Amino acid sequence: MNTFKFYGYRRENGRVGVRNHVLILPLDDISNAACEAVAGNIKGTLVVPHAYGRLQFGEDLDLYFRTIIGAGKNPNVAAVVVIGIEPGWTQKLVDGIAETGKPVSGFAIERNGDLKTIEMASRKAMEYVQWATELQRTECTSDELYVSIKCGESDTTSGLASNPTVGNAVTKLVKMGATVSFGETSEITGAEHVVRERGATKEIGEGFYRMWNEYNDFINANKTDDLSDSQPTKGNIIGGLTTIEEKAFGNIQKIGKEVKYVGVLKPAEAPGGKGLWFMDTSSAAAEAVTLWMASGAVIHLFPTGQGNVIGNPITPVIKLSANPITCKTMSEHIDLDVSAILQGEMTLDQAGDALLKVIQRTASGRNTAAEALGHREFIITKLYRSA
Repeated sequence: MNTFKFYGYRRENGRVGVRNHVLILPLDDISNAACEAVAGNIKGTLVVPHAYGRLQFGEDLDLYFRTIIGAGKNPNVAAVVVIGIEPGWTQKLVDGIAETGKPVSGFAIERNGDLKTIEMASRKAMEYVQWATELQRTECTSDELYVSIKCGESDTTSGLASNPTVGNAVTKLVKMGATVSFGETSEITGAEHVVRERGATKEIGEGFYRMWNEYNDFINANKTDDLSDSQPTKGNIIGGLTTIEEKAFGNIQKIGKEVKYVGVLKPAEAPGGKGLWFMDTSSAAAEAVTLWMASGAVIHLFPTGQGNVIGNPITPVIKLSANPITCKTMSEHIDLDVSAILQGEMTLDQAGDALLKVIQRTASGRNTAAEALGHREFIITKLYRSA
């Protein structure tokens, strides 16, 4: 498969989305109730309650705004209603999202109260839903996609089959002209020297290495004597991964062997062009997928070994597995079963092509397993204690 076409939503700024959400977006935790009330009033809206947005500062605050504004800017979102406790930061979100050209309105609770705010926001949300439901999918090409990748609950089958399947598909996507991003900074530990050498230039590789060292130094400065409850996780160990090095070398199979990454991104930072990019992310599944969603990724690929049920409210998550037990006992969570690779009944190239077909169908509107099951994990990364 050299290229493929799909039917997506072309947004005002030219970006292409694969979903058509009208988003009700809380500025802060104390605006969640009003946002949820609006979503309850107006069917066809999507609300993303979260826990933060007050008394943050420095890089933590910068990351917070990148994440929340990025959620509104994601091409899978057609229009946004922002609700916040006070008008200044509410308007900051509105202005950031408005850069895309999409419809966005903001409502502040101060001097209005919940009831008046909910009424005003509900009327605007209804207007947006009726407008968005008339938008039509149009023919798009694979080079217009931005796909992110992360694995979870990895085991021996991950590094042997499901992660290499993603690597095969990623290589093909990048050659088609698509944009792809990988990360999981701490889970590269043990293979950081390999990733360092995969930079498109020495400077790019060194940029990754500095970022990895900063993350590794932070972990070492704050960890207890034993990290075995976290890296590898108990699930990883049960699945046969006994060290972080084993996990890391399985992890990097997701980027294949041919493509070099062209840049290094801060968490939730949008890529500056096409190709493969590294993003500094946590290895926590819901946090990482939220960061990639905020950077603009419209589809996420998630290989799993022992079985992870992650989803995201804005970006559809495609899950694949090569573990035959997982594919049998958790079949409702798996979009693509590639366990035939380990049985000698499927080649890696065939598996990669099968994954591209799932991407194509998902991009054209087919719900993923996580979407059908209602998994909408939206978890914001917080760097510091609040002021």
